[in-house]
Amino acid sequence: MKNIISTDKAPAAIGPYSQAVEVNGMVYTSGVIPVVPESGAIPDGSAAQARQALENLSNLLTAAGSGMDKVVKTTVFIKEMNDFGAINEVYQEFFDGAYPARSCVEVARLPKDVMIEIEAVAEK
Repeated sequence: MKNIISTDKAPAAIGPYSQAVEVNGMVYTSGVIPVVPESGAIPDGSAAQARQALENLSNLLTAAGSGMDKVVKTTVFIKEMNDFGAINEVYQEFFDGAYPARSCVEVARLPKDVMIEIEAVAEK
């Protein structure tokens, strides 16, 4: 049985999908973008956007009864591979050194023209 996860502490879905789904003790998130949930604002710069996206992801995982320490895999979509280093500096702050597996790909465009989108798979 699957459990649909939703929270107002992360950006609302902007299409026909769930923010996250929990099934068999695993949480699968949709891509999380760097929108400030309370205001809809998008921070300037890749590092600030990475921080907001990761904060949103953390909030979503918390709502699912999980957390960043239980993430086993992330996929990071970035608009500009030249921002890889700045994004990594922020990314590592959200994990305790036992980093999850990760893919990172450059894409042509992301929703709301943000610079980063992150999805995760985590244990409950």
